[in-house]
Amino acid sequence: MQSRFVIHKHNATHLHYDFRLEAQGALKSWAVPKGLPDAPGARRLAVAVEDHPLDYISFEGVIPEGSYGAGTVEIWDKGTYTVESWEADKVVFRLKGEKLTGRYALILTGGKNWLILKLKEPGK
Repeated sequence: MQSRFVIHKHNATHLHYDFRLEAQGALKSWAVPKGLPDAPGARRLAVAVEDHPLDYISFEGVIPEGSYGAGTVEIWDKGTYTVESWEADKVVFRLKGEKLTGRYALILTGGKNWLILKLKEPGK
């Protein structure tokens, strides 16, 4: 089954990217300081944050000063994804976005810290 994803470019106290996967009636979310990797074998830190409501999938705008996450939010990429496996400590999925496509994995390393990896395509 295909579900939606979005990557927000979020210029808050520091520039980072928010990666969100539609799942279980919400957007499962991770802050990714350096953005998602685009080359097989590359890996980046992804810090789990609270789930966001589904209507955040199309949000762009300015979060006002004094509010949590204050700063400018724009959609950097969006599309659909399919899950290959979803376990408590590892999620393997395929993105089909406007900018990013391919297989990725999120691997829990401890606490709220995950690694997001771009995977090689099978047989390549």
